[in-house]
Amino acid sequence: MKFTKATIIASAAAMSLGLAACDSAAENEAEENIEEMEDARDNQVDAMEEAGEITEDQADAIDDQTDAMEESMEEQADEIDEM
Repeated sequence: MKFTKATIIASAAAMSLGLAACDSAAENEAEENIEEMEDARDNQVDAMEEAGEITEDQADAIDDQTDAMEESMEEQADEIDEM
């Protein structure tokens, strides 16, 4: 399966929108979903790198972006829980 950078970004954006709709009772589920999104995105990036579609440096940059997105979304989930 071929994944483009746009597909990866779109999936992360959709996940972010889903997180925004969560209420405090669903914080644990939101964090689990965030972890699943991160794992899926990491797998997509690894597959793209192995297929030669992106370089190691590009994969590292996307991985860094994924980590930053995960951290941001988890902070949002914590803030929602505090409301």
